[in-house]
Amino acid sequence: MSAVVSIHPYFKAHEGKLDAFLDLLPKFVEKTRGEDKCHWYDFTVRGDTVHCREAYAGAEGLLAHVANVEALLAEAMTLSDLVRLEVHGPAEELAKLETPLADLNPDYYAFHCGIGKP
Repeated sequence: MSAVVSIHPYFKAHEGKLDAFLDLLPKFVEKTRGEDKCHWYDFTVRGDTVHCREAYAGAEGLLAHVANVEALLAEAMTLSDLVRLEVHGPAEELAKLETPLADLNPDYYAFHCGIGKP
C-alpha cells in the first residue's frame, strides 16, 4: 500500500476577487516546486471555484507543504473561502494529520484498495 496522502481544497473566490486569487496560483506553484516530498501539484478552475489537486509522500510531506505555503494561504484566504477540504490516504497517515489540520475541518478518506504504478 502506498503512503501517498493527497489533499483537495476547494476555494470559492469572493465576488470581484477571482482575478486576484488566480494571480496567486503561479506563486503557490513556484513555492511548491522545490518540495522533495511533493508528487504532484496543480490547479483547476470552474467559474469562481478553484481546486488544488496535490499529493505528498505521507503526512510529513503534506505538513511540510502547509508550513511552506502558510503565508500565501493566509493571503488567499483574504480573497476566498475554503468551501471544501478532503484528505485521502492510508488511515495511519491520516491519523497523523487530525491534530495539525483540525482548524481546517477536513473530510478524511481512508485508502481501501487500488493499484499503483512506479
